[in-house]
Amino acid sequence: METARKIIPIRPEPGANLPAEQRAAVLAALQAHRERQGALLPVLHAVQDALGYVPREAVPLIAHELNLSRAEVHGVISFYHHFRSEKSGRHVIYLCRAEACQANGCARLEAHAKKRLGIDYRQTTADGAWTLEPVYCLGNCACGPSLMIDTTLYARVTPERFDAVLREHASGEAAA
Repeated sequence: METARKIIPIRPEPGANLPAEQRAAVLAALQAHRERQGALLPVLHAVQDALGYVPREAVPLIAHELNLSRAEVHGVISFYHHFRSEKSGRHVIYLCRAEACQANGCARLEAHAKKRLGIDYRQTTADGAWTLEPVYCLGNCACGPSLMIDTTLYARVTPERFDAVLREHASGEAAA
């Protein structure tokens, strides 16, 4: 009795190990931006917008489709702090660390946020609700300390206001 022979490719197809929905999102981003000059950044932004992060497994597919090396793609992802290779929480808190916010007390806010959430920068709470990210200017310098949750900017944030904003988001999530 002859057994079926499984052919194992020497080089697997780039992105073959991506789940179907992630692969579809990456391919859609590539389709939308591949003809643009300097397509890598728009592709990475589109992938992160769709998935919340750029999966490590997507790097070979993006590199192959844009005729770049994996190192070039990885280099861009790791250079820009905006891109992440790990899934973030349902909400991302961007806490401004620029000089104007430092002059207005962001160190106190930073210590409070880390303690309140029980995490450090670039970490996610155990319940998956919050990821804390440092940023170095939100363009709200006259009203520091500032933070942004997802796409909503908050100014003159005290530790007390931080707690109130988190409660607002939590109650808004419960109502949704």
